[in-house]
Amino acid sequence: MASGAGVDRNAASPGFDGASDAFARAHDALLRGKDLQFEPTAAPKPPHVPDWLVAVGKALAAAAPYLTYVFWGCLILGAAVILYFVGRELIATRWPSLKPHKGPVLGDEAWRPSAAKARTLLEDADRLAAAGRFAEAVHLILFRSIEDIEGKRPDLIKPALTSRDIAQLDGVPERVRITFSQIARVVERSFFGGRAVGADEFAACRQAYEGFAFAEAWR
Repeated sequence: MASGAGVDRNAASPGFDGASDAFARAHDALLRGKDLQFEPTAAPKPPHVPDWLVAVGKALAAAAPYLTYVFWGCLILGAAVILYFVGRELIATRWPSLKPHKGPVLGDEAWRPSAAKARTLLEDADRLAAAGRFAEAVHLILFRSIEDIEGKRPDLIKPALTSRDIAQLDGVPERVRITFSQIARVVERSFFGGRAVGADEFAACRQAYEGFAFAEAWR
């Protein structure tokens, strides 16, 4: 039996040897192929760093401990600049009388519109009032008054200003402010308070503008 088992193992040897040879040939073919890389490539040579860049790097390394202070300083400076511009616009918008104006200083009579322009305005307002549209008539007088102020001092009128702000502008003479305030109060009660404008209120606004516009009232 032992001899028989030995014969069986020897009989199996040729097949095993054949498989081993086939594996060796396949491995050899794999090594000869160019598709796969079995050896590491040499690391590429690092590029040459210019001397000036080396100097910059050393300077930054030396300044590194102070860069934090530089960063916070720039941040605080930027915030201060932003607050300055925001504050300046806020003052100009909400408290226009605190903003210095560099426009020309005009005498009271220089603010009067031309007689022809004033008559045209009052005729337009009278037509609206005759149709019972008193609120529109008063609005018209107010808007034309704003145009008059803007024409004399375009540096004073800003888009965000309300009628009340315009009436408080330091660059406008007191007589003009009083007339404008009287008309603006009626418009505010109508526009914001929903109060109807009657013939008496229109007549008062018309008289105020007429007294401001025509030369006879200035004598």
